[in-house]
Order: sequence, then structure tokens, then C-alpha cells
Amino acid sequence: MTLDVDKKALRKAERRLDRLSALAETLHNEHGRIREKQTSIQEFLTLAPKARDTLEALSTALFGKILDEVEANLTHAIREILGQDRVVTTVREVKNNRLQIQFQIRNQGKEDEIEDIMTGQGGSVCNILSVGLRLIALSQLPEEHHRPFLVLDEQDCWLKPALIPKFMRLIEAIADRLSLQLLVISHHPLDLFAASAHRIYELVPDVERGSTIKLVK
Repeated sequence: MTLDVDKKALRKAERRLDRLSALAETLHNEHGRIREKQTSIQEFLTLAPKARDTLEALSTALFGKILDEVEANLTHAIREILGQDRVVTTVREVKNNRLQIQFQIRNQGKEDEIEDIMTGQGGSVCNILSVGLRLIALSQLPEEHHRPFLVLDEQDCWLKPALIPKFMRLIEAIADRLSLQLLVISHHPLDLFAASAHRIYELVPDVERGSTIKLVK
């Protein structure tokens, strides 16, 4: 009787040993997988800053070429319209994995003098840069998803009347080259737009019927 009890206890212990052995092997394999994953993560964490710096450098170089062209085009616009030797420059830096750009105006020969683009020339500089950036942005959009159409609402408000014909001629030339359609709204005299606009409409106040639209050209 005692012998039978001992045999049963032995078999029970053997079965428990088998289960524990299987569990130990499973845990050992899982530990190995976790160690491999940990090693992979550590390698990634080591590589990530280098990869980020490389991507930032590539982004800066890529957009740098675009910005060089933007600077040249905006500088041409400023000089063409204002007739002054000013240069548009950009300050570029990467913050929080994003390229940030700050536009500046410098007087040629006086590189230490930086002009505020918001107030420069009574706001004229800001008007010109704003139009230029919109035209550049619109020209970069895929044609199949966007209509090449831009509305400029009183974009000439801070320009001197004498500068408006130059402003409009430049806009007309860019729009024709980029195949853009522009709608310009202005309070300036209509004759300032006669040489550049394909169509000119005048909003005429009418006490009885309200405002009416008159085709001028």
C-alpha cells in the first residue's frame, strides 16, 4: 500500500516537473525575444537623433533651393514696383522638426539695416510680398485638384497711386506666365488698371436699386 502511494506521488511530481520544465522553456524563449526587442529599440534610440539631424539637413537643403528662388523673385518684385534697391532675404531654422522661415528686407549696401516688412514703405512692402507669396504658393499646387484662381481684395491699399500700374503689370505678367486667373478688388481709380486688366467692372451705388455692376472695359 505504501509502495502504491509512493508511485502515485512520484508520477505526480514527474508531471509537475514536466509542466514546470515546459513553462521554464517558454519563459526562457520569451526572455530571449524581449532581449532582442530591447536591443533593437536601443539601436533605434541611438540612431534616431542622427536620422533626425540628417532629415533636417536634407529638408533645409531641399527647401533652401526653393527659398533661394523665392527670394530672387520677391526681390525682383520689390525693385520693379518700388524702384528701390532692396533685397528680400530669409532666416531659416528648424524647430520641433519643422522648418521655420522669417522674411526680412535689407537695403543694398546697408546689410546691417533690416526693414520691418509689416511697416516698410508704409505697408507697401508687406502688400507686395503677400501677393508674391500667394502667387508662388498657388503655382505649386497640383492642377488636377486646384483651380488656378486667386482673389486679391484691396491688395493695393497701401500702395501709392503712382505705383499701382507697375504693380498690376507685374501681376499680369506672372499670371499669364503661370496661367492663373486673378480677380482684383480695389478702391483706386479705374484708369490705373486700364493697361493691365482684361476686364474692368465698376460697382456703382444706386439709391433706388442698390449697387449695380457696370462693365467699363
